[in-house]
This record gives sequence, C-alpha cells and structure tokens, in this order.
Amino acid sequence: MSERLPQGFFAEDPTVVAPRLLGKLVVHRRRAARIVEVEAYRGVGDPASHAARGPTPRNATMFGPPGRWYVYFTYGMHWCANLVCGPEGEAGAVLLRAAAPVRGVAAMRAARATARRDVELCQGPARLCVALGIDGSLDGTDAVSGRAVVVDDGVAGPEQPVTTPRIGISRGTDLLWRWTVPDDPHLSRRR
Repeated sequence: MSERLPQGFFAEDPTVVAPRLLGKLVVHRRRAARIVEVEAYRGVGDPASHAARGPTPRNATMFGPPGRWYVYFTYGMHWCANLVCGPEGEAGAVLLRAAAPVRGVAAMRAARATARRDVELCQGPARLCVALGIDGSLDGTDAVSGRAVVVDDGVAGPEQPVTTPRIGISRGTDLLWRWTVPDDPHLSRRR
C-alpha cells in the first residue's frame, strides 16, 4: 500500500529531506519511478542555488510552502524537477537527479525513444522529467495531493546513502549535498 508523503515531510531543511527521499516513488501519469539520486539546494548563502540572490519570478516557487514542485527549464531545452523544502519564505529544494522505473515503463520508453536500455530512462534530471511526463505545468503544484505526487510504498531507502559533492554546477561544489543509493545502476553519474 502506497501512502502519500505528508506536507510536514518536506517542512525541514533540504539537506535533511534529500536523503530521506531515496527509495520513495514519484508518480505521474500512471508512471512511477523510485528515487535513487538527489541534490539539496538552499537559498541565500548557497551559491549554486537559483535562490542565492533572493526571490525572482523564476524561483518564486522555492520560497513557497513546502511540498510543492519547483520545475524549471534549463539550457533552453530541458525540464528539471525539484521538491520545495523548509519553512515557507525560506528558499530550499531537492533536485531529483535519477530514478529507477517501476510502473508505466512502456510509456516511459515511448517518451524516451532514444534510450537504448530501460536503465537509461530516468538516468539524469532531464531524462527523468521526460520519462515521467514532468514539465513546467507542474511548477508550484502540490506534490502531496496534486497530479504528480511522491509516495512511500514501504520500500526502505538505504541505511547509509552515498554522500558526495553536487555535480553539474560550478559554484558550491565543496558542499556534500548529493545523496545516492549505493551502486544503483540508474544513477546519473558515479563518483
């Protein structure tokens, strides 16, 4: 039996929420994938965060209530999905970097026709969004009771997740705010 995560789950600092998301399911459009890699981002004081300089129209969702989707467009061609964390008014989010397909794999294959193997379907933030049908229309929507949700189906996350610096950024690279399921084949990159 799957249970939706309560809003309170997301009310803590993103560095606390991020490793707890490992093993949870993202469910959207009858597709589901198990989260295997995440990165935490704070607001002011985190040089790699979209919210480092305060609120803007692009990052406004990060300052909103916890348990919302923050979905942004990057490089002019990719969507990236984050879950807003922390108290309302203090920016914070967890980027979903990779997941393992669980349900709706045929639909994921259709959406990601260039993937040679199923292990590649959600291997990276942009690929994850394509495979699950996540786009900017989800930005600001509720990840607790909305169209796309995060659920706990009773599968435990790793007791000791691997912790590394975040990747794909040029600032704040010294912070150990990336968590992965050890040796999972679906990871975006191994370090």
